[in-house]
Amino acid sequence: MAEQEYDLIVVGSGAGALLGAIRAQEQGLKTLVVEKTELFGGTSALSGGGIWIPVNYDQKRAGVKDDLETAFSYMKRCVRGMASDDRVLAYVETANKMAEYLRQIGIPYQCIPKYADYYPHIEGSMPGGRTMDPVDFNAAKLGLPALETMRPGPPGNLILGRMSINAFEAHSMLAREVKSRFRLVGMMLKYFLDYPWRNKTRRDRRLTGGQALIGGLLTAARKVGLEMWNKAAMQELLQDASGRVIGLVVEKDGQRLQLKAKRGVLLGAGGFERNQQMRDQYLNKPTNAEWTATPVGCNTGDAHRAGEAAGAQLALMDWSWGVPTMDVPKEPTFRGIFVERSLPGCMVVNAKGQRFLNESGPYPEFQQAMLAEQAKGNGGAPAWIVFGADFRAQNPMGPLMPGSAVPDSKLRKSWLNTVYWKGETLEELAKQIGVDAEGLKDSARKMTEYAKTGKDLDFDRGGNVFDRYYGDPRMKNPNLGAIDKGPFYAMRFWPGEIGTKGGLLTDREARVLDKEGKIIPGLYCVGNNSASVMGPSYPGAGATLGPAMTFAYRAIAEMQGKALPLENTGWLGKAV
Repeated sequence: MAEQEYDLIVVGSGAGALLGAIRAQEQGLKTLVVEKTELFGGTSALSGGGIWIPVNYDQKRAGVKDDLETAFSYMKRCVRGMASDDRVLAYVETANKMAEYLRQIGIPYQCIPKYADYYPHIEGSMPGGRTMDPVDFNAAKLGLPALETMRPGPPGNLILGRMSINAFEAHSMLAREVKSRFRLVGMMLKYFLDYPWRNKTRRDRRLTGGQALIGGLLTAARKVGLEMWNKAAMQELLQDASGRVIGLVVEKDGQRLQLKAKRGVLLGAGGFERNQQMRDQYLNKPTNAEWTATPVGCNTGDAHRAGEAAGAQLALMDWSWGVPTMDVPKEPTFRGIFVERSLPGCMVVNAKGQRFLNESGPYPEFQQAMLAEQAKGNGGAPAWIVFGADFRAQNPMGPLMPGSAVPDSKLRKSWLNTVYWKGETLEELAKQIGVDAEGLKDSARKMTEYAKTGKDLDFDRGGNVFDRYYGDPRMKNPNLGAIDKGPFYAMRFWPGEIGTKGGLLTDREARVLDKEGKIIPGLYCVGNNSASVMGPSYPGAGATLGPAMTFAYRAIAEMQGKALPLENTGWLGKAV
């Protein structure tokens, strides 16, 4: 068995793993990244790229006022005791330092002033400004050869399956701002006139969201001379007689290689949502690996099992970053539905044809409501999103572009009764999708009445600033519209996720803890490979990537004997 030695070995190539590796290499540590698949970027490459950063450097420019104590108390209320106070404090104190570091290495972010925290009803939430979106990145900086090794983003993040769109543009278009039409025309012209680039690749030169983040990180990795292996699967961790992790074994090109790591191993290999056996063991039922929106071949829990074999304690294993998903033929993964369900004129129903949630609410709670409805025997997995002719004409839904742009006659014939179902009446539609017709008609009638009054008497949809962000401001209630004009449509939702959030329990420096709560020397863990600092909650958009990179940043500091101190220890242990 061949043997090689490094200061640090990083497992995985998502945002947390890459940031940690770049920081370590930059600080003089000889670092190796091992990625088991052919492509770099992990699930982060498929993400929106947002990061939740309280008191961030861009808030002043945007006129947003925030403070650390309020952010700490809000996050503490969200996590409900399922993450230690010192980890929560470490996050809110360090997140902006990490964001500043991203800017230093060529990945600037800007805050989204009107994108609210996910729980407006919890004290300490903000109506906007804590979520940041990456500035567009020019793929030419990365270079075409490296771009071909980067995992592409999902089709749902592209206009016409080709052109990138960022969070500001998406909001402008869905809010039907006048300037959005000019933006769209400008995007299309810029893309189609870029002949030099398009002659080389179909992928857009302009990278946005998770593609911008990973493109920027891979560019920074090249600049610092980071060594990166793909198609190199970790087999096990190596420990010495004292239990310290001193390296790992990988399989590459048919060979088992023993790699030594003098400073330690950083695990950042994602969750376990692609491992059906682990899903069956830990997650709420029903559960199916096919429903997930994460890349095939990734996130199979290998690093969870390796860490557990090394003595690590697991936590939050029954929780996930849930989102409703739908199956679109020929797409490699199920598609997460994050935004469109907020638009007025649609509703989500169970097998009885009844609404059972606020369609515009945070997506983790949406998934949990689906599972709860299924457990009650009402049929929430799958659930159905239903809309009428007006919605179909004006709005997108999953792979369906607005009917005014792509009418039914132009849709793929194979999508009828697989991706969408259509009936001239609600009774006809109910029969096709197997839900109770009277329940469906009653739900549509109520929704139409609520649209007229502007008040959802059942679930208060549109009753808070978060709901309204992706609504239509022209309506009395931006999230409520009539469902009274046929033909009527339905599409099927499954309780999927963008990752699991349970994993190896860590301290505030991302050091892995054993079953007695003691540090396992030489072993660090970040991202969905670790038990989330957010506990069961999702405080705001970017609450996955933000912690992944922030704790990687802290881990490298600790690894060098320069651990970042907590500045506001007086807040620890106080009731909120």
